[in-house]
Amino acid sequence: MIRFIAVLLVILITAASPGLAASLPPSVESLKQLNTDRYSGVVPRQWGEKVSGVRSRLDTEDKVIALTLDACGSARGKGVDSRLLEFLIAEQIPATLFINARWIDANPELSRRLAASPLFEIGNHGSWHKPASVTGRSAYGINGTKNIGELVEEIELNARKIEAISGIRPKLYRSGTAYYDEVAVQIAHDLGHDAAGYSLLGDAGATWSALQVKTALLKALPGDIALLHMNHPEAGTGAGIMAAVPELQRRGFRFVRMSDYPLK
Repeated sequence: MIRFIAVLLVILITAASPGLAASLPPSVESLKQLNTDRYSGVVPRQWGEKVSGVRSRLDTEDKVIALTLDACGSARGKGVDSRLLEFLIAEQIPATLFINARWIDANPELSRRLAASPLFEIGNHGSWHKPASVTGRSAYGINGTKNIGELVEEIELNARKIEAISGIRPKLYRSGTAYYDEVAVQIAHDLGHDAAGYSLLGDAGATWSALQVKTALLKALPGDIALLHMNHPEAGTGAGIMAAVPELQRRGFRFVRMSDYPLK
């Protein structure tokens, strides 16, 4: 009965104001069905971090680097590297922040402040931090999205959550573990996202020491996209970035957001 009343209300509102219906986004269920119909029976041939369509570098020869910071949102991944964020803000270092829905839920006010800062752009890191698969493939022991419908939920639910806190729908999506199959990459594109990879491993899942992170970043080349994390204050990531940034600037590098340049 409740569902019937809800449907009836939608019909009445649509009839009374057809322009409103045109402005409403499609439901997640309709997107799941649309993509299932479109890609059902399409068998992925690729699996990994560098499959067809994944954007892993800035398309430029300028001496620029994109720092990308993931916030994964697992039970042990809901923390905040406050010192790192304070450093980036104080030094006016732009970055692209890929945030997971569970991290947003654990840090709602901070998420809003970061989204409001012109220094940062917010990327979509999924609803449950799952590898992007249409067949349930796994990476690093993490089960991927089991089918097309679950992949759509993984991307779209967090896209809407980010838009709700920022007013801007994200255009970049990095899957959990940064693993994709090429069908998932195409579906992400159909949902309005570029699939984001990386060209420079910065902290190995927030497991490296500060020295290892600094050493990795100092190997940067023009156009690199560095993969790092901002949700593990206990890791060496923050200290490594803070040590590397002044040296990279001394070498003539600038820091940019991924959207500041075309991607390849």
